[in-house]
Amino acid sequence: MVTPLKNRASDEHEPGAPLRYSVTWDTTDTSIADARRAVRALLARAGHHRDHRPSQDAQLIVSELVTNAVRHAPGPVGLALEVSPDADLLRITVSDTSPRPPELLAPDAGRVGGHGLRLVVRLCGRLRTVSRETGKQVVVQLRLRGPVTHREVR
Repeated sequence: MVTPLKNRASDEHEPGAPLRYSVTWDTTDTSIADARRAVRALLARAGHHRDHRPSQDAQLIVSELVTNAVRHAPGPVGLALEVSPDADLLRITVSDTSPRPPELLAPDAGRVGGHGLRLVVRLCGRLRTVSRETGKQVVVQLRLRGPVTHREVR
């Protein structure tokens, strides 16, 4: 069993308040499966069924972003999740110690790997990188209800 360095969830949900969860792992102990379980559990608390598309998309996005952080940055990896009070929007923030922003590679069906970030942008429409003194944060928002707007990724 993996023990995160820090793990916080909003235990009591006040009406009108967002649901939140955050965890920080030492990269040697990072569990992508734990990250997927965390987003699945948080979305279930917000009323989203684990087998419905929004939950599955969120798990894929979290898995991709945390995996990238573990692969490309030394040091701790953080995950912060926030579901809006109306449960329509999920904000996913992954932090790591590398100053380099994620690189969206050109499509290449013959390449093994390097396709996940394109899926994240396709599902979320936008990926934002915030530079920090100790690395960066990668932030995306996933619409959980309503029409999904897909943007062309080039």
